[in-house]
Amino acid sequence: MATEKARQLLARLAVTPDAAVPNLPFLHRALLLPLLSAASALLRLPLLLSSSPLRSRRTLPVPVVSVGNLTWGGNGKTPMVDFLARRFHNIGISPLILTRGYAGGDESKMLQRRLADTTTKLGIGANRADVGSSMLQKYGYVNPCEAFLGEKLLSAPSRVVNGAIAKIGVAILDDGMQHRSLLRDVEIVMVNGLTPWGNGHFIPRGPMREPLSALTRADMVVIHHANLASEAQLENIKCTVQDSGATCPVFFSKLAPSHIFEINKPLQRLPLRVLDGMVVLCVSAIGCPDAFINTVSEIGPIKIDRLDFSDHHFFRDHDLELIQEKARKLGDQHNKETVVLVTEKDYDRGPDVLGMVDAKVWVMSSSLQIMPLKEQGEEELMKKVKDIITRTRRAK
Repeated sequence: MATEKARQLLARLAVTPDAAVPNLPFLHRALLLPLLSAASALLRLPLLLSSSPLRSRRTLPVPVVSVGNLTWGGNGKTPMVDFLARRFHNIGISPLILTRGYAGGDESKMLQRRLADTTTKLGIGANRADVGSSMLQKYGYVNPCEAFLGEKLLSAPSRVVNGAIAKIGVAILDDGMQHRSLLRDVEIVMVNGLTPWGNGHFIPRGPMREPLSALTRADMVVIHHANLASEAQLENIKCTVQDSGATCPVFFSKLAPSHIFEINKPLQRLPLRVLDGMVVLCVSAIGCPDAFINTVSEIGPIKIDRLDFSDHHFFRDHDLELIQEKARKLGDQHNKETVVLVTEKDYDRGPDVLGMVDAKVWVMSSSLQIMPLKEQGEEELMKKVKDIITRTRRAK
């Protein structure tokens, strides 16, 4: 419990602007912030060393598409990885996702479950260059540029031939922007449209992992949760990207809910309208819980309450008791059964644990969609990815 409170405090400080620091409790101002600032300076040293041009870079024989960000949590990296893997699969290119499996692997578990009906392979490990090489040796690989120049590399029935799994045509590097030891063909940077840069300080004093100048490495920037931000906010973020020196195109994305399923029944698909007129307790341990709340509120429950935990938090017995008690009070208050609603990421982190909650627990399934704003829709994004890969592979 103490650890969770500390993580929540750090998350709050990470979005507290310098102008609001005088309003913080004395101990936070006089003791905690100076310690966090000193830690930020120390933690930047390994990043500077990893970014050195003298450090060797590994390559893979297939194109590498990196999906990363400049700040921690809530930027839509994993939904974008899911989006890209399915789009590559749909044009006959078998993708390999390379991920660290961070914090118990909730994101990798979610990707594995969601992409089980595709030719996607998942490689998990901190040294993603080694993992990638091993997976390519195991499954084999092909040149994907043929698919970009033609209709399809493989027809749907031939993706698995005589029991053999389709060879890998592209690697997707999850959370790859700071993983500089592996060369990439395409660098996609995700930005949270609700809290793009936090307070502007570096981890752990703030959420920044690199300075804004790192955006110059991007081949494209995607502003996530764009449907929840105002046009002025989006324009401000876009101007900040351009002011950093980046000349890449900017796209806009959102998480669109598709259906509901009951805990431990992921193959079940209940329509979103089952939430109409319900009392809902939204429980989440994700990077941007506000986006989850906003999405649910648009579906139509008569009452929504929330219980937020820090990103990647593992639910314990006392958390379950807290969830049950809050759900019971909501039910008594409205004389109606309360549904506990969680995200897929929370579900995949601990389905068995959530199954122990003494209340009805449902999971909301969502997918990333590219919003057709500023004439930059899904077709334009995928064309940009294909064009960059085709150009870089021809040059090798």
